Order: sequence, then C-alpha cells, then structure tokens
Amino acid sequence: MAEYYAKSNDSLSFELTKDDQLIGKLIYKNWFRFNAEIEVSNHSYLVEPKGFWGTTIELKDHDKVLLKFRMNWNGEIVVQTYFDGIKESFAFKHRGVFKESFVLTDQEGVELFIMKPHLKWTSMNYEYHITTSDSFEGFSNKDLLLFTSLHCANYYMSMMVAAIV
Repeated sequence: MAEYYAKSNDSLSFELTKDDQLIGKLIYKNWFRFNAEIEVSNHSYLVEPKGFWGTTIELKDHDKVLLKFRMNWNGEIVVQTYFDGIKESFAFKHRGVFKESFVLTDQEGVELFIMKPHLKWTSMNYEYHITTSDSFEGFSNKDLLLFTSLHCANYYMSMMVAAIV
C-alpha cells in the first residue's frame, strides 16, 4: 500500500507526489479542453480526444497509443491499456455523494486504488489523496495509470457539470 498526492496550483496543472518526491505533472493546454501533457521521468506523453465528439481520449507516446478511455453509459470510465502489446481493461468509478471518491478496478472488480478529491475553497483548486493496493504497486506502468486516473477524475467532474448545466 502506498499514498500519493495530486495538487493543483493553478487549475491547469497538477503535480503528483509520493513521500514528498515529485513523480510528474499533468498539464492542461487550456480550460474546457481535454488535451493535456503528462511529464514523467523527463518524458512527455500527449493526452488527446479522438472522434467527432471527442468522447474517447487517448494517451500517446509520440504516435503510439498506450491507452484509451471513454465514459460508459452507466457513468463509469472504461480504461484500456496497451502497454507492452498487452491489452488490459480497467474501470474508473465514482462513489458516494457526501464522502465522494473514485476507484480504479481491474477486470475482476478488484480495487487497485481509491482517489479522494478535496476542493481547496480559498484557491478553488482540487487536490487528490490516492491510496493504492499492494497489487497496484507491482504494475510497471503505474505512474501512467495514476496520471490517467487523475485526468479521468477531472473528465468525470467536467462531464457532470456539463450535464447539470
């Protein structure tokens, strides 16, 4: 089990840390767009919406698609990874209303981590506390899954706001 923290300083970028050590950054190009850049270990990955409506979002290393995600009809976000040529599926789910959190599960429904959002009212920025399972810590691409999940949480919240408006 490990604990990570994602903190936003300016609404367009998040820093992910573990034990006060910077893992990387998620940087949005501008508000109301899902295009972003993920910087991990001096390497950049692009996050881009695809399709006419932009409902599928891809994470790319140059032209190679490493993972995709899209919101399902029941509000879950389906994440498909293609790391090392192996396709795996995960579900990113929202739980609760008053004690809300997000959960990433594998194909068997096993929880890999819990992500709890916290709105900083003074700056109107979100922070996230992420608690991972031991099995998640064994993943070779866990950092990219963490950043993708952070993007999914922001995606989910923006979709819910758009549905309300």
